[in-house]
Parts: sequence; C-alpha cells; structure tokens
Amino acid sequence: MNNEKGFFAKLKEGLSKTKKNLTEQIEGVIFQYKKIDDNFLDELEEILITSDMGVGTTMDIINYIKEEAKKRKLEDTLELKDVIKEYLINVLKENERPDVTDKQRVILIVGVNGVGKTTSIGKIAYRLKQSGNKVIVAAADTFRAAAVEQLKEWCQRAGVDIIASEQGSDPGAVVFDAIQAAKARKADILICDTAGRLHNKKNLMNELSKIFKILDKEFSEAHIDVYLVIDATTGQNGIVQAKLFKEACNINGLILTKLDGTAKGGIAFPIVNELKIPIKYIGVGEQIDDLQDFNAQDFVNAIFE
Repeated sequence: MNNEKGFFAKLKEGLSKTKKNLTEQIEGVIFQYKKIDDNFLDELEEILITSDMGVGTTMDIINYIKEEAKKRKLEDTLELKDVIKEYLINVLKENERPDVTDKQRVILIVGVNGVGKTTSIGKIAYRLKQSGNKVIVAAADTFRAAAVEQLKEWCQRAGVDIIASEQGSDPGAVVFDAIQAAKARKADILICDTAGRLHNKKNLMNELSKIFKILDKEFSEAHIDVYLVIDATTGQNGIVQAKLFKEACNINGLILTKLDGTAKGGIAFPIVNELKIPIKYIGVGEQIDDLQDFNAQDFVNAIFE
C-alpha cells in the first residue's frame, strides 16, 4: 500500500509541469469569470487547445460542460472543475479492458526509435515478474546492436530471461526462438521488442506482418497484445505516430513515457479519445519501478489536485 502511495506522490511530482500548463490555467479562467457564459467557454476552449488537448477533444469537453451545466443547473464556474475532471476520467476509462490471464500471453512492443521502447520493456518485464509471472523477452529489434545490449542489461536488472541473436539477423528468427523458449520454459508472458526505425507504413507493415505470421503459426494458443510506446514530450506529434502504427497493426494498448519531463502530459486525453485505445502503463522517471500500471482516476487527480 505504501508503495502505491509513494507512486502517487511521484506521479504528482512527475505531472507538475502538466499541472502548471493545464490546471493552473483552467483555474485562472474559472476565477476570472464567475458565470458560465460564452466568453468563459471561449477562453476555456483556447486554454485547452494550447495545452495539447487538440481541437477534437477540446470541443468534446466544451460540449460536455454545456450539457452538464444545463442538466445540473450549474451557473457558477467554480462548479466546473469537477465536471471537467469527470469528463477526463471517463475518456481514459471507457476503452479499458482487463488483461487476459487464463492463457500464455505475448506482448509485442512497437514504437519509433527514441521513445523509450527498450527501457519500457525492461521495466514492464520487471513489473510483471514482481507480480508473480514468468517472463521471457525477445530482442527482435536486430537492427541496432545498442538496442540488444541495452535490453540485455535491463533484463538482467529485472531478473528475466532474454532471447537474442547477432546484430543484423532476421527478427523473425529471434521471435521463433523466443516462442520455442516460452513453450519449453512454460513462460506466462513473452515480451517482444520490434524495430523502430521504420518510418514508412509499408516497411512497418511488412516487418510486423512477418512477426505476426510466425506468432500465428508457432504460438496460436497464446493471446497477443500489441502495445505502442509514445514519448509524452512529443505532444501532438505522438498522435500522428500512433495513427500510423494503428494503420499498420492492431494496437490495443499504449505506454506513455517521459511524463516527468514535460508539460505536455495532457496529450494522454486526445490520444485515448481519438484512437480509442487505453493507456496500459505510464513512466514518470528513470528507475526500474518508475513505470507503473495506468490508473485513470489517479492520473486525473494528480493533475488537478
């Protein structure tokens, strides 16, 4: 329990720049206007758009406020902070799905280079091992020698097995070997790293479809999750990346990294709202236990408290 409390404090600290960027401005406009009128809503709209909410999600929030204010007969702007929080928690929660636990799992991790993919895999492996799972990691990003070395180091720290091969070898072969190992060692979860150097959709699709084919053929009994890693500091650009990956494969979870160094944490809302994919993990620091399961309520409270 103590650990959870410690993480909430860390989350609050990590999101402090986002809080400054978003909440303090919202509070400013709430105090400035007493009545919920068009001037107030215009001003609020501008704040939301400039704090990485994006136009679509901002309009959704404004419409929600209008509807709720009417429904609940709200007149004072001070009553709106809770309405906004409520909307944001709902956005984050509505696409959540529980993890599959009754069969072996494969978690395929995708994302462009530099977003913290390798580090995230090490931290997720650690997290899943801590909660009693037997975990194997496949180093299928074979294009960067450094990526494999870095992953080996993280796996050693996390205390999990890694399947890797020489640089430049075929990623599919690594995945194949890792599947055999996962079966033989009766692993609960196999986490696969993938190459992040693929900037165009065609290459990306080809690369990933090879891996999916092998998984399908060799490990059809396993449940497959595909998680996309997004660097929160990239703001709206993260959404563009996510859309590209979503077209290339069936992503069903997001990992949001580097939240501790940015004022752009508000990106969590439009990304989930536009893509209809839940956030699974968030990173608020460098340490191995700084990547945690995502909790919508805690996230919103950390920004608004």
